Amino acid sequence: MKHRPGSPEQDDLLRPRLIDLIDRRHELVKLAALIDWDVFERKWAGFFPSHKGRPATELRLVAGLLYLQHDYRLSDEAVVARWVENPYYQHFTGKTFFQHRPPIDPSSLTR
Repeated sequence: MKHRPGSPEQDDLLRPRLIDLIDRRHELVKLAALIDWDVFERKWAGFFPSHKGRPATELRLVAGLLYLQHDYRLSDEAVVARWVENPYYQHFTGKTFFQHRPPIDPSSLTR
């Protein structure tokens, strides 16, 4: 089953949005705004099929993690570990709220 875009996350009284926590002048925030993320959705949709079970991983998350891994020369495990600690990485990959758990298993980046 193809990744289904979720509905926009509503505000949460106890969780501030990432965009309210980070510096909008940071290089990853600027880069995220410049990238046409829909291109990945159109071009990569066939590479991430999910015919059974849970829906496929969000393409922006995968594309963002692969970019961060390449740019910062990180292993699969390291990029996912840093993602958990870094609000800029999370914003870059399209998350609205800070998350404390890894979004995917690191081995998913190489499969």
